[in-house]
Amino acid sequence: MLTRVLATWLAFTVVALAPVWGQDQPASADSSPPIATDRPSFTNSSVVVPAGSLQAENGFLETYNQGQNFIDGPESLLRFGVAAKTELRFTVPDYFYNASGGGPGSGFGDSAIGVKQQLGLAPGGFDVSATVFVSLPTGAKTVSSGGYDPGLQVAWSHGLSAKWTAAGMLSMYWPTQGQSRNRTGQATILVDRQITGPWDAFVEYAGNFPERGGTRQFLHVGTALKLAKTQQLDFQFGESLTGTAGRFVGIGYSFRFQVFHRR
Repeated sequence: MLTRVLATWLAFTVVALAPVWGQDQPASADSSPPIATDRPSFTNSSVVVPAGSLQAENGFLETYNQGQNFIDGPESLLRFGVAAKTELRFTVPDYFYNASGGGPGSGFGDSAIGVKQQLGLAPGGFDVSATVFVSLPTGAKTVSSGGYDPGLQVAWSHGLSAKWTAAGMLSMYWPTQGQSRNRTGQATILVDRQITGPWDAFVEYAGNFPERGGTRQFLHVGTALKLAKTQQLDFQFGESLTGTAGRFVGIGYSFRFQVFHRR
């Protein structure tokens, strides 16, 4: 089912964006950096979006887990640059569709608001950023946690050579489960390879370690293609290393545009 959804969505994207692909950016945008997204990896980018710009990161994901099949989208994250090293973030409620018929019902998930701060270069040439956020119980009862759940993410990256980059993230989450919080740590490590100028691929390890319940660990691979300086297509695939978290496959499209220019 996801194949049909993705094929339709990708065809629409190609038709809608074909007139602008390959066009030069306006002179006023020449100094802005190429788009850098927090997707499709678990590991966030270590940089923020340029001040005065709005970036929308979107995608669809299909997850197979213990006989259950879920499709969710549009996975939209809106990032707005409010200063040179600061952005505001809003996670749009995601719709989860239970394609297998049994188990949890379908519905919208929770929204979230947050702030990301780029901390700059640390000793050794590591670029570091920190994100704090809280999810809001706006989703359906079958999907929402029902609580205000905070989280903290610290991402880093380090260039190994002209084409190789190492990155990772350490995170803490406090999701509401039942009548209490299940404090969960997460660690990721990623290696990215630039294949051509606009095209790169990565391999990533991601592990979630909750206080209650078993760990969830993944081997994750993906690729991203910059269609233009401010547009990106991505594809991802993940496989459980613990045997209890299944696998997932997804595709995404992200874009950025300037809302106002700093004086």
